Amino acid sequence: MQKQIRIFVVMMALLVASAALAEASPTKRFDPGTQTCRILGFDSMWWGDGAKIFQNNCKSCHYRGNDQGAPFLYAESKSPAAWNRVFFKKYPQCARDGSWAALTPGDQLKLNDYLFRNGANTYDPNTAADCG
Repeated sequence: MQKQIRIFVVMMALLVASAALAEASPTKRFDPGTQTCRILGFDSMWWGDGAKIFQNNCKSCHYRGNDQGAPFLYAESKSPAAWNRVFFKKYPQCARDGSWAALTPGDQLKLNDYLFRNGANTYDPNTAADCG
């Protein structure tokens, strides 16, 4: 009986660990806008084009203590699924007021890739993929 309990506990631990690993560091995402599967490459890393677009465009308004009323944002402000919704539904005020007009559709895809890859709960310091 004890052996069966141990096996059950080990199996449950492996199941939980595999679910956690599946959530960390996504390597691809489904883009609902283009209906394509996007492979997350170097452009979506913290030094890639997506990060530069985020810093040069989004952070010009979405910084802490801004006077525009824009909420403070960083990559982990939302989960990957929530970032996908932001870009697919384009519901933020800045998307509706034309602030995104300066971004080409390709830049928006790179930005979404970056935010998706680095969204909340995607960093796992215990994996080789994330520890650098």
